[in-house]
Amino acid sequence: MEKLINEFSIGLFFWQLVLFIGLVLLLRKFAWKPILDAVEKREDGIQDALDSAEKAKLEMTNLQADNEKLLKEARAEREAMLKEARDIKNKTIEDAKGEAQEQANKIIEQAQAAIESEKKSAMAELKNHVAGLSLEIAEKVVRTELSNKDKQLALVETMLAEKTSK
Repeated sequence: MEKLINEFSIGLFFWQLVLFIGLVLLLRKFAWKPILDAVEKREDGIQDALDSAEKAKLEMTNLQADNEKLLKEARAEREAMLKEARDIKNKTIEDAKGEAQEQANKIIEQAQAAIESEKKSAMAELKNHVAGLSLEIAEKVVRTELSNKDKQLALVETMLAEKTSK
């Protein structure tokens, strides 16, 4: 080291310093700047890729949430449709039962009306037949009673007596 200090020359030092500064400036202009630019571009590319990945992750999360929401809505809609179908089925069954009951009641009413009509008709026919029989019996009784003159007079007197007493 002593040899370096003894042989130290300011001129040589100056030229070495000028060459070193020139070399640093050249390296800065032609090597460091492109290297730093490439590193910066690489950093920007990596950052963009990270941002894109984060956006994609958020979009995936949103899509999953949307898919879950759509699935829930679809399930709810399916349940609503099934409930509506069950309600329509039950209503249709109840309507059919009601209509069948109404028709049965109408048929019963018609049958009862027909029975009542037939009953009245039979009663009228029976009354007519009984009346006819009664007339025949009365005619026969009256013939036998009126065949004798004494009986006729007794009958007339009995009828007059009944009319006057009333």
